[in-house]
Amino acid sequence: MEDAFRFADDLGPFKIVQIYRPALGLKAVVAVDNVACGPAIGGVRMAPDVSVEEAFRLSRAMTLKNAAASLPHGGGKAVIYGDPKAPPAEKERLIRAFAAAIGDLVEYIPGPDMGTDEHAMAWIKDEIGRAVGLPRELGGIPLDEIGATGFGLAVAVEVAARQTGLDLKGARIAVQGFGSVGKHAARYLGEKGAVLVAASDSHGTIVDADGLDLDALLALKAAGRSVKDHSRGRSLGPDAVIDVSCDIWIPAARPDVITERNVARLKTRILAEGANIPCTPEAERMLAASGVLVIPDFIANAGGVICAATEYHQGTQTLAFAAIEEKIRANTQAVLDEAKRTNVVPRAAATALAAIRVRRAMATRRWEAR
Repeated sequence: MEDAFRFADDLGPFKIVQIYRPALGLKAVVAVDNVACGPAIGGVRMAPDVSVEEAFRLSRAMTLKNAAASLPHGGGKAVIYGDPKAPPAEKERLIRAFAAAIGDLVEYIPGPDMGTDEHAMAWIKDEIGRAVGLPRELGGIPLDEIGATGFGLAVAVEVAARQTGLDLKGARIAVQGFGSVGKHAARYLGEKGAVLVAASDSHGTIVDADGLDLDALLALKAAGRSVKDHSRGRSLGPDAVIDVSCDIWIPAARPDVITERNVARLKTRILAEGANIPCTPEAERMLAASGVLVIPDFIANAGGVICAATEYHQGTQTLAFAAIEEKIRANTQAVLDEAKRTNVVPRAAATALAAIRVRRAMATRRWEAR
């Protein structure tokens, strides 16, 4: 565990727990970054190439996200080494084993993330009695089904568009990662008049400058097929979505997809971070220098965790959408105004805002939560 100390600063991490059950084929990491504001909420990610560092970085993003949204929760994240497309029985067995292993880690409340969904949360809830993002049948608000994160992303983009003088009616969108976040962001922005010109998933990219048929793409994904199977447009490789000229580019896949090595390929006015930590710090600085407005992840994609917290405190779906609208609209505006006033990149302004809230909470707590 000594390796984990290289991440430490005055905010955390509170705990990093490594789980290894070879007889069960289970290898996982849970990072609880900070609990000064309350028990940590954060998703359970499943992928074959996750790491301790990814868990920590994502948990810190959750600390900042929850604080920026003024939620009574700290930040955490879990990663399970595994194939999210494993046979259902095998996936259930692995996730239940993970749940049993974190039963005593009461500072952490699991939620859905890449590779998991409300069914996985139902298995966890059945094992240990706590999880968010549950199916409706268990009293949950299925945030992926209703597109809570995508809805919040659309709200953030609307604020940013007004700041840059971009008319959303006719604005061109490109989405990297047309999954639970990306597809709903495209849908909600489409309702505001924006046009989806490119979408990608792990199998390929589909591009049509005249606009893609969003309903057809949603039907393809619902059937378990790739966006590249769309009947219109050009079918390209997964990475080609970076090169598509657009007004709004939305990364909604893995961390660090935009780096200093490929950032010059982007041709956009607004980059709205639907994924957590999709751009390296240097890439964000380069984008700012070239006039691209970047809406930081923990501001733009907070809709999911706001919905999860509303569910945890027994609120309704209607209340969740109202909270997402209010909080993300106000926070995006505050961050962009502060960035402009102090001449810093939006991430610096957003981090300062969130860190102040975390430290104020820490000052009220005994040392165990500091």
